[in-house]
Amino acid sequence: MSRNPLGTFRVTTHDGPARLGELHTAHGCIRTPVFMPVGTQGCVKSLSPQDLEALGAEIILGNTYHLYLRPGDRLLKDLGGLHHFSGWDKPILTDSGGYQVFSLSQLRKITPEGVEFRSHLNGSRHFFSPEKVVAIQQNIGSDIMMVLDECVSFDADYDYTRKSLHLTTTWAEQSRKAYPEKSGDQLLFGIVQGGFFKDLRSRSAAEICELPFDGFAVGGLSVGEPKEIMLDILAHTAPLLPRDKPRYLMGVGTPGDILEGIAAGIDMFDCVLPTRNARNGTLFTSQGKINIKRAQYADDQAPLDPACSCYTCRTFSRAYLRHLYVAGEILSYRLNTIHNLAFYIRLIRETRQAIHEGRFADFHRRSARVFH
Repeated sequence: MSRNPLGTFRVTTHDGPARLGELHTAHGCIRTPVFMPVGTQGCVKSLSPQDLEALGAEIILGNTYHLYLRPGDRLLKDLGGLHHFSGWDKPILTDSGGYQVFSLSQLRKITPEGVEFRSHLNGSRHFFSPEKVVAIQQNIGSDIMMVLDECVSFDADYDYTRKSLHLTTTWAEQSRKAYPEKSGDQLLFGIVQGGFFKDLRSRSAAEICELPFDGFAVGGLSVGEPKEIMLDILAHTAPLLPRDKPRYLMGVGTPGDILEGIAAGIDMFDCVLPTRNARNGTLFTSQGKINIKRAQYADDQAPLDPACSCYTCRTFSRAYLRHLYVAGEILSYRLNTIHNLAFYIRLIRETRQAIHEGRFADFHRRSARVFH
């Protein structure tokens, strides 16, 4: 038997609640904490798999909803799965599409059996049941699959949130039955919901964590709530998740939020923020955010971030990056995305080192001055 069988998660170091770990998947070991660049439609916008590997990305995230609609999960299966199709041979996590359905509030209808929705592409009707979402992800061939859940809005009242919690638990049970534990080489994670009511978060965690999932996620945050409320709910929920399984905070991803998550004991993160902001000209640096569109950078010959060794910072000036953005050149998206992801991945690398050396609290405190 392999020393590290599929699905093994081992915590190697603690520094308070912050921790280092290793999660073994069919396409390699993921070191945690980890940030997962978002590749919604099978690619991280403007970057190649070679770029991502050079940056040090260990896992990327794909979107079940989008891949189901285009190119289609059955085609992906016929063509060897998303890894082969996209040329990425490291781990992939696919979300369940629950958040995308949540965002299509005018185009969907939730029932006890699942979600009926209209495609944002052509208006065609579709239906996601818990079982179908698992089957779609099996066809995609991701290493980590997420169960179907309902993500409620920040203004959802207590009664609706309580009923939604029950539905999420029922769907989680059906998802696990559709893909029994250790029945294949893909892992399945459960999702804790409960909105912004601490007692419902506690109830959801108790129900979901009783099920034999390979990991557990905190969902339903960063949906329009004030930052202090999000962090309060996170601090309440994270300790309720099993210590011997990976913990994933879904879709929350400013640099400061990631550090707060790590401080609460979270292992895995994803967010569109670094790539989306890159395309909008907002760049993360060791001195804080820079809006490269500003005229003040028109003749600035300095590198974007003197503390960064990425290709963008080694090679180009702020003046050139501003010129590319203002001129609408595609290269602007690519160079900005390379830098922003390099920033995030370096932040994670430095955080891991701080945890390893037992100085995470100080690292967190110093970093908060830049990121908040």
